[in-house]
Amino acid sequence: MNSSERRVLINTCYGHFLCHVNMLVFPALVLPLVGRLDISLAETLQISFWMYMLLGLMALPWGAAADRWGADPLMRIFYLGAGLSGLAAALLIDSPLHLTIALAGLGLFSGIYHPAGTGLISKNIRKVGFALGVNGMFGNLGMAVAPLLAGLMTWIWDPRAVFILVGILNFGGLALTGRAKGESLIESDFFNDGENINWLMPFTILMVAAILGGVVYRGATVITPVYFELKLKMLYLALMGQFGSNISPNLVATFIMSSIFIVGMLGQYTGGKIADRYDPRMGYLLFSMVMVPAAFLIAWLPELPLVAMVFVYFFFLLGMQPVENTLVARMIPQRYHHTAFGLRFILTFGVGALAVKMIGFIENNYGLETVFIALGGFGIALVLAVLVLIGVTRSHKAGRSA
Repeated sequence: MNSSERRVLINTCYGHFLCHVNMLVFPALVLPLVGRLDISLAETLQISFWMYMLLGLMALPWGAAADRWGADPLMRIFYLGAGLSGLAAALLIDSPLHLTIALAGLGLFSGIYHPAGTGLISKNIRKVGFALGVNGMFGNLGMAVAPLLAGLMTWIWDPRAVFILVGILNFGGLALTGRAKGESLIESDFFNDGENINWLMPFTILMVAAILGGVVYRGATVITPVYFELKLKMLYLALMGQFGSNISPNLVATFIMSSIFIVGMLGQYTGGKIADRYDPRMGYLLFSMVMVPAAFLIAWLPELPLVAMVFVYFFFLLGMQPVENTLVARMIPQRYHHTAFGLRFILTFGVGALAVKMIGFIENNYGLETVFIALGGFGIALVLAVLVLIGVTRSHKAGRSA
């Protein structure tokens, strides 16, 4: 990479890191908040609904704004608004209604990152698959740090301290803005066979796949920390015997979840390399197919085998994302990139936020294990959508990044 490409990647990687920290401290705080607020598990999960919904719903208007006015001003709004929302969540944490509103603000401003930041990468970095993979690794780092950070700070202090730190970290991102202007447009068509391709139908199918993947992603990331905390009882007792009674189930669950996201960074890197080197459509299919049996196995495996299978599941779940983003970047004309990524994320995270409602319903009526059976069913639908995409585009060759 040249110096301009590196500046773009530094800015977007920090933004991606923070976006996922903003969104994933809450799942690690669910059970502590159940006790603090004296409400049920299902009611506590619903506090995050508007945060996740606005994260996705606002991606399209934020993307259109970035195409019109540039991504850099939008990145400033992201850091400032998310920082203020984090501090508001800390101040209002003892009121379920006010905490819901503060978290909704956190989701609203965090929704800027994906259309603005991913568009910057697609427009300014030649090896777009590799860059999206590296960027995805920092998103995974945020996923890994968020539950560990939340678990440690809740153990040492309380959940309020977690949201104070979230605010401070977001304000720190303002120092990186103004360095990546998004001025250099690098052409990289997905269909590289010299024809004038109608991209609307393939893109529509890809967005259907994005919706299904969004439900799977949001459902898995929200429920897995809680699932670990309730399922890994023997492991918790063994660790308590080794390290003493100061080890809490919440700390054990969040530490394992952080380790899983670290492994997911390798998945992101692998997915980005595959998207550059091979046909990304085939990579998309492979990653989606592996997730299906893994989800069903998670529903009934005990203790350590359960943890191992979750590692496999998240490797492919997270590794699939740079492949999907590469398909968007190569399929859509450059002038629509921010808007296209905005639409992709409004479907992935906005519609995917319905997974929070789904989890609450399934947990109340059928038990926690059934959640992963449902996620396996959505995984099957995702595989079918990818097969349709491949069928519709079978006559076209996949281009490669520069």
